[in-house]
Amino acid sequence: MSDPTTLAASLLKGHRESIDRLDAILVYTLAERFKHTQAVGRLKAEHDLPASDPLRESQQIERLQRMALEADLDPEFAKKFLNFIISEVIRHHEKLQK
Repeated sequence: MSDPTTLAASLLKGHRESIDRLDAILVYTLAERFKHTQAVGRLKAEHDLPASDPLRESQQIERLQRMALEADLDPEFAKKFLNFIISEVIRHHEKLQK
């Protein structure tokens, strides 16, 4: 029979390895997302469109909250997370328009 401490350490190691992989996925996914939003920002600047699109932002927040519920993730956390991303995107878009 295994030592409970050894078993716990092994399980902990497995969870941490999964967390590390997921963190990498998050970083690379965010980088890919920002590449697209930067392209959107350049298009908006070239065509004198506003940096912010409140209707789209609202729709995206609602969409993300629905997905969060489906994924058993706190929808309020998902909203805060997307609001943070949106604020960064808008900041980048505004820089491009100057």
